Amino acid sequence: MLFLANENIPLASVNCLRRAGYSVTAIVEETPGISDRMVLARAASENSILLTFDRDYGELIYRRKLPIPAGLVYFRFAPAAPEEAAQKILFVLKNGSIVLPGRFTIIEKDRVRQRPL
Repeated sequence: MLFLANENIPLASVNCLRRAGYSVTAIVEETPGISDRMVLARAASENSILLTFDRDYGELIYRRKLPIPAGLVYFRFAPAAPEEAAQKILFVLKNGSIVLPGRFTIIEKDRVRQRPL
């Protein structure tokens, strides 16, 4: 599973996912400042699951019909610590009942919702 971490994903979370064995490309390390459209296009072309705190991606995908990534995880909460996004996604992945590819996944503090991409 390949992840593309949007610029707003803390490097502490990126590194936590990498230590857990996941391949994560971080926009902040490679191309900071690129537009949301470019991030979305990159995720789609690399067949990556996009990780973001940015709610605009739903509109870009569903209303504007821009390229669809392999999956999208939208963290809809203010993290208490820089590692919290990684901890949440690792918990979801460990659970095994939630599949990220092909889904728009919304992770909140106390629940996870999904819809097809």
